[in-house]
Amino acid sequence: MAWPELARHDGAEQPQRLILLAHGAGAGMDHPFMAAMASALADDQTQVVRFEFDYMVQARALDKRRPPDRLPKLVECFQRWAEAAKIAHPQAQLVLAGKSMGSRAAALVAQQVDAQAVLAFGYPFHPVGKTEPERWRWQPLQQCPVPLLICQGSRDNFGSQAELAAHTLPETVGLHWLDSGDHSLVPTKRSGFTQQQLIEQAAGACQTFLNRE
Repeated sequence: MAWPELARHDGAEQPQRLILLAHGAGAGMDHPFMAAMASALADDQTQVVRFEFDYMVQARALDKRRPPDRLPKLVECFQRWAEAAKIAHPQAQLVLAGKSMGSRAAALVAQQVDAQAVLAFGYPFHPVGKTEPERWRWQPLQQCPVPLLICQGSRDNFGSQAELAAHTLPETVGLHWLDSGDHSLVPTKRSGFTQQQLIEQAAGACQTFLNRE
């Protein structure tokens, strides 16, 4: 795997912590949300590495949209990147992170690699408009063996604050709400916030979460 050529790197060159950040279903590692989140999470001790799942690599090469791979293949790809991260920076703490679909894969990969934690941005609790009990995606959260923080817009249509009020998350899962944010943390105009402010709030919550004793 040509690690430097197939990824985007933000932050420390010799990190004490490496955050491996996976994209969502419809947009790759260069999407503005991904770039902004990586920049907000990175600092002089933290490197954020954005990578792409195999189907998105193919879509980039062909300049043609492709549907996402099924979850087992996503997990396999994410695991390869986690193993490459450990080889590239063996002394760094590894954190797995993802936007939406990427966060589901991150939670499952944590069962297979030695990660410090998992960060989820816009976790897809259920498909849009399908909130029947059997459609909720609890399994990755329930099986994740390390602490996991979800940063979720309060009006996310994959799982809003109102919808989650009736549910109890596993003890190892934290939930940080971003006021008025949607699935990509875009707020309403009347909120007085900008998307960048909510991204920075999410990054601050992640830093507090990762630095806790």
